[in-house]
Amino acid sequence: MKSISPTKLPREFYLRETIHVARDLLGCVLWRRLGRTLLAARIVEAEAYLGANDPASHARRGLRSQRNESMYLEGGHAYVYFTYGMHYCLNVVTQEADIAEAVLLRAAQPLQGIDSMRKRRPKAKRDVDLMNGPGKLCAALDIDRRLDGEPLDGDRLFLTARDIDAGEIAVSARIGVEGAGEAAHWPLRFYLRGNRFVSGPRM
Repeated sequence: MKSISPTKLPREFYLRETIHVARDLLGCVLWRRLGRTLLAARIVEAEAYLGANDPASHARRGLRSQRNESMYLEGGHAYVYFTYGMHYCLNVVTQEADIAEAVLLRAAQPLQGIDSMRKRRPKAKRDVDLMNGPGKLCAALDIDRRLDGEPLDGDRLFLTARDIDAGEIAVSARIGVEGAGEAAHWPLRFYLRGNRFVSGPRM
């Protein structure tokens, strides 16, 4: 595949309602620079987390800790957390500072630097399995807590505009938040309809 020329999303993109940002992130390309290597993957699945009033959010009831401090930054920063003692997850912080809302990137389609991704995900036998989950996405792109709080218009981690039609977007309840009461059923998971790289149930 030939190299893609990136034009970074402006900071204003992230300073909007979280649900709109989550939908609009689908089809955008996530870039990760590792030395002279530039990796790229198209986002195909994302979930919105709505801060203090969302029982599934790390910032529910206004919780604030060293772990989730990056959620309270202005939109356009990365929130990276460690979960289950083994996986990192990448979130895109949204809205103004101190609102603590974010979008979890659940899955992506590898586009550039795939050989480099395979080295970090040796258990993935097919390209479709490289990034079909939030932990897999971070492993393939070498994303960990070192990038927590990273600006998403910087040099190491950034996003560029999408190339899909809004009609390709499907909506469902989020995955893995069964203990969040009614919030477990909120339609805040967005994904590209029929895309093979999506992590969970798809239409």
